[in-house]
Amino acid sequence: MLACLLLVMTMPLLIGIGLFLKSTLLLDNNSIINLLFSKTWKPLNQNFGFYPFIISSIWVTLTAIIIAAPICLLTAIYLTQYSKKYFLKIMHPVIDILAGIPSVVYGVCGVLIIVPFVSTIAPIFGKQSSGYTILSGGIVLSIMITPFILNILIEIFRNIPDELKEASLSLGATKWETIKFVLIKKASPGIISSIGLGISRAFGETMAVLMVVGNVTKIPKNALDPGYPLPALIANNYGEMLSIPMYDSALMFGALILFVVVLFFNIISRLTITKLEIY
Repeated sequence: MLACLLLVMTMPLLIGIGLFLKSTLLLDNNSIINLLFSKTWKPLNQNFGFYPFIISSIWVTLTAIIIAAPICLLTAIYLTQYSKKYFLKIMHPVIDILAGIPSVVYGVCGVLIIVPFVSTIAPIFGKQSSGYTILSGGIVLSIMITPFILNILIEIFRNIPDELKEASLSLGATKWETIKFVLIKKASPGIISSIGLGISRAFGETMAVLMVVGNVTKIPKNALDPGYPLPALIANNYGEMLSIPMYDSALMFGALILFVVVLFFNIISRLTITKLEIY
């Protein structure tokens, strides 16, 4: 059991070391500042600027969180504070099913439904678009991370002591005032942490986003522009570029960036939950 525990605990460290070692060829020939902030991506000319891919990943992730966070919060409040207990029992399997659907299925649905929808509404904002945009990726990704965030929020609200709600109601507060000023305030660190974990989940999503985001190597200026997130870059190029050592090292560096970002948000979210003793 101890050996299994040590294996699990050392896995993230081993993954990080492996990605760093595979990235050393690129890092030996380029400065980190140039790699992270250069806008030029021309691998055949030894120009590996990751800035467009990082910005695209941020755009898609923020779009998904902006859509998913309020929906998850209001749904969690309704399920834990207003609905009957049997309804919550029905919803739990539904949420689990949504979480278990393969990402490629979400991607196909995005191509068939979300992409035509975005191309239809783009002229309203003065843009002509094929629909393969940051917004399409954000919508698909928001649907994918909703069950993940929602499960955490439901547990947070269910674990708030009933005495807090009863004390507020006994002082004459309405049910909504109790939720808004007592329960949400008590749960706020956990809400922030769940969103942080959702960002971690969203930032590294690959297949579904790859299918709808456009995969154009440029810096997006708004949500109706196409983008090219880091996971899509790795998935699109890794297999055929193994024979080019510098290109292979560049893709591994992209994976290292993803690893560091996801690790950062996970650590911050876990520390927030632990320190403030939400559970």
